[in-house]
Amino acid sequence: MRSVVLILFFIGSIPAVSLAHESGQYHLLKKYTLGGEGGWDYVAFDNSSDRIFIARATHVVVFDVNAEKVVGDIPNTIGVHGVTFAPKFNHGFVSCGKMNSVLMFDLKTLDTLKRIPAGIDPDPIIYDPFSKTILVCNGHGNSATVIDAATGNVKRTIELGSAPEYAVTDEKGKVFINLEDESKVVAVDMRTFKIIRRMNLASGKGPTGLAMDRKTHRLFDGCANERMMILNSDNGKIVATLPIGKDFDAVIFDPEKKLATCACGEGTLTLIREVTPDKFEVVGTLATQAGARTEAMNPKTHDLYLITSDLGPAPEPTKENPHPRPSIIPNTFVLLKYGY
Repeated sequence: MRSVVLILFFIGSIPAVSLAHESGQYHLLKKYTLGGEGGWDYVAFDNSSDRIFIARATHVVVFDVNAEKVVGDIPNTIGVHGVTFAPKFNHGFVSCGKMNSVLMFDLKTLDTLKRIPAGIDPDPIIYDPFSKTILVCNGHGNSATVIDAATGNVKRTIELGSAPEYAVTDEKGKVFINLEDESKVVAVDMRTFKIIRRMNLASGKGPTGLAMDRKTHRLFDGCANERMMILNSDNGKIVATLPIGKDFDAVIFDPEKKLATCACGEGTLTLIREVTPDKFEVVGTLATQAGARTEAMNPKTHDLYLITSDLGPAPEPTKENPHPRPSIIPNTFVLLKYGY
């Protein structure tokens, strides 16, 4: 994932027309124009405050979904990838990829509390309530840094042997981490902070986004070759393989709706229903907007939030960047709200 420089421009709220799609459920409710220049990465929803935290290159934009406006900003997070929360301790954490560090902040005031050293290019970041720790995956460090959520002190570095891309916790003592280069998922015991299982993704190549049905022990692992691999987290068995859109990056599982939503940069959201723990089906494909490949969910309302900008042509390939992404048109950055 990558981020670029943002200059905050303006904020607006534009009502949007509903979009019909095959599932007959989710549709576009609103489009909030946030503006600015540059790229973005993960978007995270804080259940304790009903605020969305948006990674924007050098800082984090904070949007209140009830007030429908930007209410704060967290600066000095160069190369920011993701944000996670430990409400029990009133702490939030930001992975600062280009600073090889994690920034700990006060969840209420947004004030910076501490800068924590991590590995090379800290990227996805999650809170594990079982161990009361923050786990950040170091994309170019082939490792994960474990941080005490109360103190911000580093507890352990877990060597993974390959580049991690995303992680999810079962909240009962295990964390699962995608290894993008190897097309595997590793299970980590959060009591010992050691790898206890490596699971192959079979036909799934280049895993990125990862989600979990904690009740049925099913992992939803989206891959770059347009496949959603669904695994039994207890033994690594592939339960189902389903098609998803191009340029996939993030998946969310809604345990009440038994629905996995898969955000794809081509401008689609693939909807996958869990019929039984061993039966899954694609129930719809929602047209979103090109570039909208990360998402967050409000668990109270089931609303989904995606982010993107209008895109222009990609620059010419270079040796350093052989597969450049499309250019970003300034001041077109938007937050898209989807609901029932």
